Amino acid sequence: MNLGGVRQGLLVALLGGWLAGSAVAEVWVQVDTRAQTLQVLDGDRVLDNFGRVALGVAGAGLKLRRGDDKTPLGSFRVGWLNPRSRFGLFIGLDYPNRDYAEAALRDGRIDSQTHGRIVAALDAGHTPPQDTPLGGQIGIHGLGAGNPEVHGLFNWTNGCVALTDAEMRRLAKWIEPGTRVEIR
Repeated sequence: MNLGGVRQGLLVALLGGWLAGSAVAEVWVQVDTRAQTLQVLDGDRVLDNFGRVALGVAGAGLKLRRGDDKTPLGSFRVGWLNPRSRFGLFIGLDYPNRDYAEAALRDGRIDSQTHGRIVAALDAGHTPPQDTPLGGQIGIHGLGAGNPEVHGLFNWTNGCVALTDAEMRRLAKWIEPGTRVEIR
């Protein structure tokens, strides 16, 4: 009997169980739509705070359709980054997510084929189709050529979350595809 191999196997099993049971913190983003703030967190620890964010012209809530100017509430993942958008850096979210697709199918706002396209993309780890009746191109972005005075006073986006360009440069260091974004 090889006791060294048994001890090594036991050590690997114990370490594996310990690692599986330990909580690994995750860097994620929380948008508080009531306070109109954005925070970057590592688990529960705040890494960075951003003041006055702008939301959609129609505020935040259940986004029902393309063009409703609502910032959707929910849990999303960063799907892509576009550093050359008209708003400077654009951090695209995986909207519509599974929750929005399920609700829209139940309510008859999308058909089963559209629902299937959304779910298949999400299941494959891809950005869902951005051309559905639910809308798309939802994300976090800067001002680009926009007016900083308007940004400080009004919700002006078509459903996105907006920061100043300087704040976007600060946020970018925390973000990568797959980062969780909670909009509450």
